[in-house]
Amino acid sequence: MAEFLLPAASRPQPGKTFKAPDGAKRIKAFKIYRWDPEVGGNPRLDTYEIELDACGPMVLDALIKIKNEVDSTLTFRRSCREGVCGSCSMNIDGSNTLACTMYISDVPGEVRIYPLPHMDVIKDLVPDLTHIFAQYQSIEPWLKTETPPPERERPQSPASAPSSTGSGMHPLLLLLDRLSQLLVERDRYLGPAILLQAYRWIVDSRDESTGERLDQLEDPFRLYRCHTIMNCTKPAPRVSIRRRRSPRSRS
Repeated sequence: MAEFLLPAASRPQPGKTFKAPDGAKRIKAFKIYRWDPEVGGNPRLDTYEIELDACGPMVLDALIKIKNEVDSTLTFRRSCREGVCGSCSMNIDGSNTLACTMYISDVPGEVRIYPLPHMDVIKDLVPDLTHIFAQYQSIEPWLKTETPPPERERPQSPASAPSSTGSGMHPLLLLLDRLSQLLVERDRYLGPAILLQAYRWIVDSRDESTGERLDQLEDPFRLYRCHTIMNCTKPAPRVSIRRRRSPRSRS
C-alpha cells in the first residue's frame, strides 16, 4: 500500500489559543490553519473560542468576528457573502466549500478550517490563483470574430442565447475543482471549470472561431485526462461537463 507523507516543514503544529470572554455560555472552538511567508517555518493551528450568541450563523461570520475582534492578523478572502463569487472557498471540516454558505451548526464539535488543498498558499487561508487564471487565459475567453464589427452590438436571438448564457464560469467549480486534478498532470489538464468556460464560447452563436477552439482542446492532456473522480459535481451538482459536438459545423 502506498504511503504519502507531507514534507516535515509543511506539517501544522499546535498554535495559540484565544479564549472566549468570561461569562460566555455557548462556545464553539475554531481551529484555523495559519502560515505567514514572512515568518516561515511550519504552519500552525490556532484555536479561537467564539461565543455563538454574539456571532452570525455562518462560518464566514465567525471568521469576520475573529478578524475584527480577536486577531487582526488572520487572512482570508471574502466578497459577496451570497455563495456567488467563490472568494471564501476553503476546506471546512474536511470538505471544500464556501464559508459564507456553511452553517456553524452543521459542524459537530470544533470547526477545523484549512486553505483549499493541492494549491499553493499565499498566507493563512488564501490560495494562489495564478495557475488557475493562466489556464483560464489559455482558452481565450473572449468573443472572436472575423467579420467587420457592426455599428452597434452583435445581436443574439432569444432562441440561441440560452445555449451560451447557461454555461458561465461557476465560481464553485473554479475554486473547488482542484481535487479533480489530483491524479492527472495539473499543469496540462484544464479541469472542469476551464473546460466549462471553453464550452461557453464554443456554443456562443456570435463567435466565429469554433473550429479553432475545438482544435485547441483536441489534446491528450487538456481535455482527456479526467479520471471521473466526480469532485466537481459535489460543490456544483447542477453543472455537468459533457463531451459534445458544437451545434455548428467545424470550420
